[in-house]
Amino acid sequence: MIHLILVALAFIFYFATVLPFMLILLVVKLFNPRLAARIGQPIVCGYGFQLIMLATGCRCTVKGKENIPKNTAVLFVSNHRGMFDVPVAYKTVPVTHLTAFVSKKEVKKVPFLNWWMMILNCIFMDRSNPKEGLKSIKEAIDHVQKGWSIFIMPAGTRNSGEGVAEFKGGSFKIAERTGCPIVPVAICHTDDVFEKHIPKVVPQRITIEFGEPIITEGLSRDEFRKIPELAHQKVSEMYYRNN
Repeated sequence: MIHLILVALAFIFYFATVLPFMLILLVVKLFNPRLAARIGQPIVCGYGFQLIMLATGCRCTVKGKENIPKNTAVLFVSNHRGMFDVPVAYKTVPVTHLTAFVSKKEVKKVPFLNWWMMILNCIFMDRSNPKEGLKSIKEAIDHVQKGWSIFIMPAGTRNSGEGVAEFKGGSFKIAERTGCPIVPVAICHTDDVFEKHIPKVVPQRITIEFGEPIITEGLSRDEFRKIPELAHQKVSEMYYRNN
């Protein structure tokens, strides 16, 4: 229970110390969204999420970071295990990559967190409404065309069972329409931190691995149909290797 209290205190301390910056960046975003995100991402990832992960007592092993292309926007596709997936992923993605996460629409109602996600140009998706879901995919495509990387979990929901849940093909339209590389990502043991011990937070050794990018530029429509399965296969291989 001590780690749960520490996480709660970390949240309170974090928001108390950065609230003035958050309000300033919300104003900056009205005039220069890229500048707001460029300033905000290190504050969220390098300070906020790092503070929260320290409070959990978890250790994080990062593998394959050298596989992330340096000079282009990419589509990160990952499995989804638990609520700590996002802090782990965001604090390990290079800050040189302006990265927007695709999140479920319910997160938009979470005070303060939703403000930071707006600053970072994150996208809120209504997965229960295909028409609204398509709008979110189009928004993500627009982000990539403007130089933002996108981090998405194509399964759409947490997988509490073994392995990697099936990926939904719609998420891959982002790469198909933009030609950006796809970086497969495997996250392991985040569900062991909280979901398997609710309401306790239990320190774990977490692993996140970035695989070699899948090049999509120039693929035909028939060739691209195989990409979701290929990405799932690569994420699964890394997941089982690190479990």
